[in-house]
Amino acid sequence: MPDVKPAPVRPAISVADVEKLDVRVGTILLVEGLPHSAKLVRLRVDFGDHTRVILAGMKAERANPREIEGRQALFVLNVEPKRMAGEVSEGMLFDIGYADGITPVLAVPEKAVPNGVRVG
Repeated sequence: MPDVKPAPVRPAISVADVEKLDVRVGTILLVEGLPHSAKLVRLRVDFGDHTRVILAGMKAERANPREIEGRQALFVLNVEPKRMAGEVSEGMLFDIGYADGITPVLAVPEKAVPNGVRVG
């Protein structure tokens, strides 16, 4: 395991601020590389009552980004849609490690839960 010095804790926020985030579990159905991007992949994610396209910058971080197909992970759903590399992302993948300079891993539930279940 790489030696990482923990970053300082960010300034305190209220519980109400945390409750504004809509973090849900989704199953990654499909991972596709974007030919016009060196970093982005397109994830098609099942949230139980709907699917979304979420773009994630993991193309250079994994030898085979498709290895996460079929896995559940955590996603933030109530971020504004963002256009990247000519496509629109409808959420954000929660991952662990990127901000601290290590190869990111998925933030996942400890066991399978229904798609669309909220965190918190």
